[in-house]
Amino acid sequence: MTISTPYYLIDQKRMLPAMQIIRYIRQNSGAKSVLALKCFSSWCVFDFMNQYMDGTTSSSLYEARLGFEKFGGENHGYSVAYDDDEIKEVTQYCNKIIFNSLSQLSRFKHSTKDISLGLRLNPGVGHSSYSLSDTVSRYSRLGVRADQLSLDVVNDIDGVMFHVNCENDDVFNFIEQIELIEEKFYYLLGELKWVSFGGGLAFTSEGFPVDDLCLRLKQFSDKHAVQIYLEPGEAAVKNSTSLIVKVLDIVENELPTLIVDAGVETHALDALVYQFSPSLEGAEVIDETDVNRVLSQGRLVYRVCGRTCLAGDFFGLYSFNKKFKVGDILSFTDMAGYTMVKKNFFNGIKMPSICYKDLDGNVHQAQESSYEDFRDFLS
Repeated sequence: MTISTPYYLIDQKRMLPAMQIIRYIRQNSGAKSVLALKCFSSWCVFDFMNQYMDGTTSSSLYEARLGFEKFGGENHGYSVAYDDDEIKEVTQYCNKIIFNSLSQLSRFKHSTKDISLGLRLNPGVGHSSYSLSDTVSRYSRLGVRADQLSLDVVNDIDGVMFHVNCENDDVFNFIEQIELIEEKFYYLLGELKWVSFGGGLAFTSEGFPVDDLCLRLKQFSDKHAVQIYLEPGEAAVKNSTSLIVKVLDIVENELPTLIVDAGVETHALDALVYQFSPSLEGAEVIDETDVNRVLSQGRLVYRVCGRTCLAGDFFGLYSFNKKFKVGDILSFTDMAGYTMVKKNFFNGIKMPSICYKDLDGNVHQAQESSYEDFRDFLS
C-alpha cells in the first residue's frame, strides 16, 4: 500500500507489549486502567485497545462523547471546569464524573443523579520534570487540598482522583506518594468506593518494576476496600507509533539541514514545548556540544527541521551512518502521545494521514486530510 507522506503509523504489534502489561497489572493487583484520551484519541485502534483496557477517561465533553461512542466500557468524565450547558450531555456518556473543585461539585451534584461522583484531590506531592506539568505546584488550580475538606464530602462522592505524576518511572517515588496520601486522607479513604491514581506513571517503560507496583496497589485496595483506577495515556501507547516524513530539501549552513514535509509545532508540538528531540530510526540524538566528536568518528551529522516558517521548527541534531538525498524517508519512532491530539494547521501545510498496521502486518489508512479540512477548520 502506497501512502503519501507525511503520515502517522500506529502499529498494533508495537502497542501490544504495553497492552499486555496493563492486563498483567489488572490480573495481579485488581487495578483497572482507563485510557487518557487527552493523550491519545485515535479511535481507529480502539477495538484493539479495548480488549486490554477497561474504558476511557476524558478531559472535556467531546472526549467523553468519543469514549462513549468509540471505545466502550467504563467512561470517566473529568474537566477542570464544566459549563452549565455541558453537564447534562456529559451525564449521557459517563458512568463516573470527577469534579475539580468543591464549588463545581456543589453546583452540579444535583444534576448528576445515578452517576458515581468523584472529586480531584491535591495531596501536595507529585512528580514532574517540567514546571509546566507540575500539578501540585504553588497556587495550583488542580484539585482540592486536604485542609479544604471535611468528612461531610463523603455524602456527595463515591471516589477521588490523585493525578500528580508526569513521566514518573520511579515506582518507589510513587509508593512514597501513596504513603503520604494515606496519611493525609486516612479519614476519607475508608468511606470511598474507588480511588484513581491518574496518569503519568511510566509503568510500561523498559525495566519498570511492575510487580512492586502491583503489590502496593493491591495492599492499598485491600486496606481501604476500594477499586483502584489508573489512567495511562503515554504509558498505553509508548513506542507504538511512527511519524513518517520525506526529505524535501537539504540546506547547507555549517551543518547540513534536512527539510522534511512535516513540522514540529504542527505535528509534534510537545517536542517544541518541552524542548526534546524525538527518536529517529537509524539515528542517534546528539547535543550541539557533541558535533565535533561525532564528526571525528566518521559519522554524519544532520539537523532535521520542518518546513513551516517558524525559525525554531527544529526536530533535533542527529548522527547517522548514511548520507541523505532529497526524496529519502525518515521515521520518528515514538510519536503517539500528545501528537495527533495536538496537530494543527499552522502555515496551512498538509496534515499527516493517520494509518494503522494490524497484528497481521496489514496497513490501513484511517484518515487522509484535505484542503477542505483546512478551509473549513476556521471557516
